[in-house]
Amino acid sequence: MAAGFLAAMTQHPTLSRRITSISAAGPDGWDLFRRARAMREAGLPVIELTIGEHDIRTAPAILQAMHAAALDGHTGYSPIPGSPALRAAVAARLQAKTGVATGPQNILITPGGQAALFAAHHAVCDEGDTALFIDPHYATYPGTIRAVGARPVTVTARAETGFQPRAADLAAAAPGARSLLINSPNNPTAVIYSRATLEGIAGVVQDHGLWLISDEVYDSQIWEGDHLSPRALPGMAARTLVVGSLSKSHAMTGSRVGWVCGPEAAIAHLTDLQTNTNYGIAGFVQQAAIFALAQGAAFEAQIGAPFARRRAITLDLLARQNVVRAAPMQGAMYAMLDVRATGMSGEGFAQALLDAEHIAVMPGESFGAAAAGHVRVAMTVGDDAYADALARLLAFAQARAEVPA
Repeated sequence: MAAGFLAAMTQHPTLSRRITSISAAGPDGWDLFRRARAMREAGLPVIELTIGEHDIRTAPAILQAMHAAALDGHTGYSPIPGSPALRAAVAARLQAKTGVATGPQNILITPGGQAALFAAHHAVCDEGDTALFIDPHYATYPGTIRAVGARPVTVTARAETGFQPRAADLAAAAPGARSLLINSPNNPTAVIYSRATLEGIAGVVQDHGLWLISDEVYDSQIWEGDHLSPRALPGMAARTLVVGSLSKSHAMTGSRVGWVCGPEAAIAHLTDLQTNTNYGIAGFVQQAAIFALAQGAAFEAQIGAPFARRRAITLDLLARQNVVRAAPMQGAMYAMLDVRATGMSGEGFAQALLDAEHIAVMPGESFGAAAAGHVRVAMTVGDDAYADALARLLAFAQARAEVPA
């Protein structure tokens, strides 16, 4: 008995299954990104077109507002769901954009959009529940779902249909699921879901009793057509949680200001979650966010203007060749390029491009099986450098194409 007791005392405790299963086994799709960074640190002139980070910094006026707020005493604990003024400002922005009545009671301020995604899934999924999301997808989606103890299941949006998810495919996956996560404008494809697509999604969600989580962080970057929030469709406000942030719209990625917008009861429970996790975000950051939102739609358009210009550069260069094709570039700061005519996978193309040209792009496979044979280009360097890098990428593809020029 004594030996057994001593053996038990020397056993090491194990970590939880939930925390150790957040990342799936095998490559995580970010190997190339890390290799490109290592090459730059070694002194090689790598052009990074990998992550969605603006090539401008947060506007000095916003930083000055943040600094002034800190000096003015906004450094203590702040209201956990967000300050009343910031919740009201976010609500007003969303109501103006969507036409849906929205008040502060519908808003939870979170430390960035990623925390909002985590909170939204916690709100609607129990341990072991099935949570649906669209493939191609933003890289953190499956890990976020696993982190709340749910089971991530993809529904494929196909390149041949412009990466618009089909209602029939969603309906086939919906039985037994609790939630569906969508993202429009979409990262990585740059596609905006059409009204018909969103109406199909709404029908499936209502028919199967699902919650819809709508990631709309790129709602200020619309280049073609219109952005429709599914929360604005009939019957959807009561079953939709919208995720947003100031990261993309105001070039405030490091400030970590995001939100969940949803029914008042859901927001009240999410406030309980935030009370027991991060306990709100810094008051001086919230004051800066209020200042940023007060600059209005014109400021958001100014932040998005470089990507509109680089979209035009992309379309012009693509029109001059016939090897690489792009998914519809309707929104966001990316181009999803189909490189299958080279006979290479997206992973193989991206690795070879990095070696030969010192240009780093993300393999489509980083974002799910549906993006295989593609690469995602982030339009996040200056116009001239971007045009040069894209021209070299296209020449690289032309030289390896299996079809004549």
